[in-house]
Formats: sequence, C-alpha cells, structure tokens
Amino acid sequence: MKSPVFEVAINGMHSVQIPVAIATPFIEKNHKRVKVVASFEGKSLEIYAALNKWKDGSFSIMFSKNNQKTLGIFPNDYFQMQLLEDTSKYGVDLPEEFEAVMFSDYEAHQIFESFTPGKKRGIIYMIARYKNSQTRIDKAILLCENLKRGIRDNKELLRPF
Repeated sequence: MKSPVFEVAINGMHSVQIPVAIATPFIEKNHKRVKVVASFEGKSLEIYAALNKWKDGSFSIMFSKNNQKTLGIFPNDYFQMQLLEDTSKYGVDLPEEFEAVMFSDYEAHQIFESFTPGKKRGIIYMIARYKNSQTRIDKAILLCENLKRGIRDNKELLRPF
C-alpha cells in the first residue's frame, strides 16, 4: 500500500500536516505507523512515523529538525512526500549490530520482546544513534547485560554497571 506523491510544508516547528484523503486509507486498514519518503531538490530521506489524528479530524506526522536539516528545507519550503505501508517488524530500521547481539543472547531477546512496541522502538533508537559500528555493538552488549540484571528504565539501560 502506498500513497501518491503529494506536496507539503513544515507546520509549526516539526510536524507536517497530512491531507485527510492521503491518511484515511492507511487509518482504515489500521496502519497507524507508516514509512515516509520525503524529497526536496534532489535529496531524499526515508523515515518511519506515526500518523497522529487531531480532534478536528486532520492528520500529521512529526518531522524533526534533523530531518529538515538533512533535506535542506526551511519552514516556508514545500517538498514532496509519499506514505508507504510500514512492513518493518518494529516500526524502525533495526541496526544489524543490535540484531546480531540481541539474537545471540536468548534471555535478553525474550525480555526485549516482552516490551511494548513503543519501548522497543525507543531502545532501538538508543542504539541506532551511535554512528560507529563498534560503539553500537558495545552498547547493545551493555543493554543486554542490563536487561538480564532487571534494569528496565531507559535512562539506566546503557549505563555501565
């Protein structure tokens, strides 16, 4: 499932209003999270986002300052966007280092899988933010050890013991 390409602009500081006609087919099929392809002046970006429905019936997605910077857009710029069905397991790209470490530690993996989808995404984002592959491996190992020690608070998961 994918939408046609449509034109949008930043609404406020970091959100994008999604036309109701674009969002409705996704919502009707219970796809509250979507994959977003945004492009501007030859640059393209793929992200995952939640379709937020407002009281007035409109829809929006969050579009961070970092995403705006990556595309080189400013608040008054119009850019192209397309929504696609999110077929990922966790609603976010899983770093291969995290996946390898997590699936090599059965106990930690079972604990991780017991969390809510949002908590899983938060943990994945904690690991994915590191640019260096070895750092991602080290943080994933530390995370697994802390999970097995009973630590569940996101602020504590990456602290050395």
